[in-house]
Amino acid sequence: MASFLQESYAVLERTPATLTALLSGLPAAWTDATDGPGTWSPYVVIGHLIHGERADWMPRLEIILEHGPSPPFAPFDRDAQFQESAGRTMDALLGEFTDLRNANLARLRALNLKPGQLDLQGTHPAFGLVTVRQLLATWTAHDSRASGANQPYHGPALPPRSRPMGGVSLRNALVVSQPGAIS
Repeated sequence: MASFLQESYAVLERTPATLTALLSGLPAAWTDATDGPGTWSPYVVIGHLIHGERADWMPRLEIILEHGPSPPFAPFDRDAQFQESAGRTMDALLGEFTDLRNANLARLRALNLKPGQLDLQGTHPAFGLVTVRQLLATWTAHDSRASGANQPYHGPALPPRSRPMGGVSLRNALVVSQPGAIS
């Protein structure tokens, strides 16, 4: 049975290649499309992931390991990617995300976390006390969502009769590709 950390690594290390395979080389009509006002395009999501690699997951983990619950984490700027990614290509963002993720996973592995350390706590600015396990589980779940595992169709606007039924996602594609999945 895989440990919690092994399961987390399994998702976290696959995300850059998954996103690169899905998004690299696509026309902007696909990477800039949203589901409407207040939703993010794949381009914006990749910028968000980059900002998270720089300012969220590992910095917060290091605060917990070095200081515990005080000081609290700095608030995360959920809109930083709009300025940080401006004028860059999708392929440049994907490359940067891959590099940052690989570096962060190397840092995470070098920490050689022990089971007892997963219960160490830090203070989230909105949620209060959180554990290392909760932080890593959130990072992993965040990747699952960002990679399209639970996302609707994000392509260019299509005529109503041409739209995918029920939304298209990586999860749906995987289910449909399984023999016997549709009867």
